[in-house]
Amino acid sequence: MVTPAGGPVNGALRRSVSSLDSALMTIFKAYDIRGIVPGELGPQQARSIGRAVARFFGGATLAVGRDARTHSPALRDALVTGLTEAGSDVVDIGLVATPMLYFAVDELKLGGGVMVTASHNPAEYNGFKVCGAHAVPVGEASGLREIERMAGADAPAAARTGAVRNADVVAPYVEHLLAVGEQRPALHAVLDCGNGMAGVGLEGLLARLPLRTERLYFEPDGRFPNHPADPLHVENLADLRREVRRSGADFGAAFDGDGDRAIFVDERAEPVPADLMTALLARSQLRRHPGGRVLYDLRSSRAVPEEIRAAGGVAEMCRVGHSFVKAQMRESGAVFAGELSGHFYFRFSDTLVADDGSAALMALLDVLGRERRPLSELIAPLRRYATSGEISRRVRDPKALIAAVEAEHAGKATISHLDGLLVEYPDWWFNLRPSNTEPVLRLNLEAHDAARMARERDRLVARMEAAA
Repeated sequence: MVTPAGGPVNGALRRSVSSLDSALMTIFKAYDIRGIVPGELGPQQARSIGRAVARFFGGATLAVGRDARTHSPALRDALVTGLTEAGSDVVDIGLVATPMLYFAVDELKLGGGVMVTASHNPAEYNGFKVCGAHAVPVGEASGLREIERMAGADAPAAARTGAVRNADVVAPYVEHLLAVGEQRPALHAVLDCGNGMAGVGLEGLLARLPLRTERLYFEPDGRFPNHPADPLHVENLADLRREVRRSGADFGAAFDGDGDRAIFVDERAEPVPADLMTALLARSQLRRHPGGRVLYDLRSSRAVPEEIRAAGGVAEMCRVGHSFVKAQMRESGAVFAGELSGHFYFRFSDTLVADDGSAALMALLDVLGRERRPLSELIAPLRRYATSGEISRRVRDPKALIAAVEAEHAGKATISHLDGLLVEYPDWWFNLRPSNTEPVLRLNLEAHDAARMARERDRLVARMEAAA
């Protein structure tokens, strides 16, 4: 049993404290709970959140894992104290990547789980990712606001105090990854874990593969001393790209802080856009599930659905955000999905749908083993359209600008509101999507030729900047 932080339970712990309520309001986001430690998040908030999560799940047994940030042990202890005070038993799986928590919840048939992590955010941040049975995510639209309300409210004492036991899930998790792809070619790769958590599972996985590797920053270190653990920003790929060039590796992969995302570079050390990687990895998953449905986020190149269909699959667009993607996968029976952020989602079983950067590595090995061609050669045909990349600008009133832009295209193009504003013409398209957390609009645009792309991009960016 974890000793409650701050001593025995008393009346003060059961009251709603205005300062605590205020702190909680700032850290509940759309998909997770996250804030700066100790300014926005500390043991007091973690304990209240633990009690609320236990109540939300009706005292079910929950898995708890944590990353290597310097404050994660204290937050984990306070969280577990709150969970057990409110009647939940806890299965502590220790230092793990987030996909390992998802696996544990499903494999051990638990009622849910909480991962102590701030993913790719800087070292001063920490937080919690919450999921239910079978690792179904709990987000803003699926219970996170209810947990926020419970965390700031009075609560009756639980009938019993929960117990804590430990579990090691590394070995079964490795077996779980090995089932993702059949081909295991003897290639040469550079892998950069960014001192995040992906290395925890990768060490055991690599021991089972003929893959020769150069390993960068596998040691979990929540201070992130080498570079930020966010591979979506190309500057954080510098060490990976340098080592791929130096070593003559076949490809490189960089993982984010909690291991649920991966970004790849080819043998020339050129980054591969995650939407095109979705199209490529879909080939592996469609071999396992012929005729299966594959989801792609609406910012993706038109080459993605074209390639999915060419591989015999059914292509279906989805909105941005892991909770939305996973829900649509479950509803539609999709076998695979990918986002521009580097999240790749797998249907591991009838009950488990999850994003996992290490599983994406296995799917790539499967493709490379079957195709027996360089990664750059496989990707080259997919780079057939001109894309803007994601462009963000602060605007005073995102909704008003979106409405004005939509009015300009009404009756001329196909318009969708799946996520923000999607406008499609035969030879070009764009998406304007507001941020969930700040007055920012994000633009993605693609055209069949570079001149059209640049012209339409510049016109829309000018509109965004005029509305700043």
